[in-house]
Amino acid sequence: MKPISIGLLGLGTVGTGVVKIITNHQDKLMHQVGCPVEIKKILVKDLVKEREIMLPSGMLTTSSDEIIHDPEIDVIIEVIGGVEETRDLLLQALENKKHVVTANKDLMAVYGPELLNVASNNGCDLFYEASVAGGIPILRGLVDGLASDRITKMMGIVNGTTNYILTKMCKEKLSYEDALKKAQELGFAETDPTADVGGLDAARKMAILATLGFSMTIDLDDVKVQGITGVSDEDLTFSQKLGYTMKLIGLAQRCEEDKVEVSVEPTLLPVDHPLAMVNDEYNAVYVYGEAVGETMFYGPGAGSLPTATAVVSDLVAVMKNMRLGVNGSSAVLPQFPKKLKTDEEIRGKHFLRLRVKDEIGVFAQITSIFAEDGISFEKIMQLPIKEEQASEIVLISHDAPLANFERVLEKLETYEKVEEIKSTYKVEGGIV
Repeated sequence: MKPISIGLLGLGTVGTGVVKIITNHQDKLMHQVGCPVEIKKILVKDLVKEREIMLPSGMLTTSSDEIIHDPEIDVIIEVIGGVEETRDLLLQALENKKHVVTANKDLMAVYGPELLNVASNNGCDLFYEASVAGGIPILRGLVDGLASDRITKMMGIVNGTTNYILTKMCKEKLSYEDALKKAQELGFAETDPTADVGGLDAARKMAILATLGFSMTIDLDDVKVQGITGVSDEDLTFSQKLGYTMKLIGLAQRCEEDKVEVSVEPTLLPVDHPLAMVNDEYNAVYVYGEAVGETMFYGPGAGSLPTATAVVSDLVAVMKNMRLGVNGSSAVLPQFPKKLKTDEEIRGKHFLRLRVKDEIGVFAQITSIFAEDGISFEKIMQLPIKEEQASEIVLISHDAPLANFERVLEKLETYEKVEEIKSTYKVEGGIV
């Protein structure tokens, strides 16, 4: 039987994993799809670079045209990263009637709807399970497993680098700089970690999750983003004293009127919360559906073989569709128009650290400022700072509209007894 021919764009960490799985699991793949699977060509930058896998002579190429325009290649697997150039390559591949599997969250967050439309118009599959949470089958879980349910909330840890850093800061009391350095040494963080620690990587993933989960086109600009670069040792110490731990949480939530909010920000979780127990480079996503209730997806969020497993799973789905002759019909385009919550409609609890003058009546005035906007306190600590005639106030508010909390912050900024607003973070008390 004629083998299904693969063109692989990229032979880095994930690309190498893809080659290993296709080579080592050939019997299983043949059993699932009924024919052999072979990699015909691999696009690389350097033909003579030393690699950890042995490849047949002539398989490597530096020319994308040899893959994109090869009539014998059925499926393109893209693991090179990048956005603009990669978009052009995949558009060409789809126009040439080639199915596409990608692990590129940056690309899908920005150009996903466009590429899916082109794929559908050309009768091609475009799958991207590996773009979110590595080896965790979260996208397929949303699209297939929970297709009949109405998803109301998705909340989780979708970036392994930041989770590793925060874990080391919380559990081993490492500084942010030391934890980042250790993550880089272990290969969990890039040499330039900006996209990870700034929250952009997680934001791209949440845009993809929200688009699929809510059947609504959510753009990257719709995601409120705050990274972990400003998190201090003191923030973590105080949060622990109040019974919380900190994680970089991606949140996508919708109300009964189908208005949504999507955010990525450092968030305090109760220490007994299931997500609080997800440590190091691991990812986890809670999905709440009206019918199914709470479900949790957990596993390694990155790495060669976990991510490659998701890529090859998508490849199997493409090949099964080829055998059945139903390619190009899997993509479900967004059903609902985009409706975003305003700051008045977004509610939540907040952690706040203030440095204030240690004088009579200051705390009462701060309480009054919160009360003016209808916000009360759930937990509070006031700690004098020795020899400085100042105090540190640490509090957690009750649930209130975001707009009200932001007005309080503006008033505190102008109150002469407040020397500094040290930090503020969102607090999640539960799943729903």
